[in-house]
Amino acid sequence: MILPMNAKKFLILAALCLGLAACGGVDPNSPLGKRQAIFKDMLRTSEDLGGMLRGRIAFDDDRFAQGAVRLEELSRQPWQHFPQAHEGDADSAARDEVWQRQERFQALARELEAATVQLASAVKVRPFTAQGVAPLVQKVEDGCEACHQEFRAY
Repeated sequence: MILPMNAKKFLILAALCLGLAACGGVDPNSPLGKRQAIFKDMLRTSEDLGGMLRGRIAFDDDRFAQGAVRLEELSRQPWQHFPQAHEGDADSAARDEVWQRQERFQALARELEAATVQLASAVKVRPFTAQGVAPLVQKVEDGCEACHQEFRAY
């Protein structure tokens, strides 16, 4: 079958794009891929909670409570996907200090987990208000920020 010149160019370009898309990227089953997926889920969840508190999203106490519980579950998951030794992942946003200062990294992880436990516990007591849980959300956000400041490469 003979294709017109534009169709040939299109097919070549499409094949090239597909080939490039297949190269690179992060293996979703690698430790890096797994922790990135968890962190992205944590970010989406915390953005929804913060959005409800800041008026970007209508405050819904049931949805807020579900998000708080989900965030608490997620907060325990990414740490197991940091291997004991640095694997030199080029796509990682983690600084080398994660592996060099494990004690501090683990301490910040435990602080974040504790903050999310406090938040999840608070939303189990009904009724709760946005004003009542706002300081707890801020504590979670501060925990994320503290770890990012020390251990994330921007």
